[in-house]
Amino acid sequence: EEQLVESGGDLVQAGGSLRLSCEFSGFTFDFDDYGIGWFRQAPGKEREEVLCITNPDGVTRYADAVKGRFTISSDSAKHTVYLQMNSLIFEDTARYFCAADWNPLRSRCPKQYTYWGQGTQVTVSA
Repeated sequence: EEQLVESGGDLVQAGGSLRLSCEFSGFTFDFDDYGIGWFRQAPGKEREEVLCITNPDGVTRYADAVKGRFTISSDSAKHTVYLQMNSLIFEDTARYFCAADWNPLRSRCPKQYTYWGQGTQVTVSA
């Protein structure tokens, strides 16, 4: 039923940019009522939160490692969330996942996420 599908991962050189997409489909509630997170996981490392947003037009929280380089945006008509990644470095190499949870109060990012995508691979070469 509910599905998140990531796309846009690629092999890029350090210093380059990449834009990831996360498309929502099959969700019961309004797109604007979901809190959204982007996560990444590299081999041998724990999954880490990249950023999260209380709702598509809400407040964003950034991990220190990506602050100033990554931004989130959305297109409600397309039910899609985007992760814009600039000034990429080797340490950004990971599989990137989007996640969502119903968050109608829009007061803070979700503590947990019910829905997860399958991920898209980002590889940054030196």
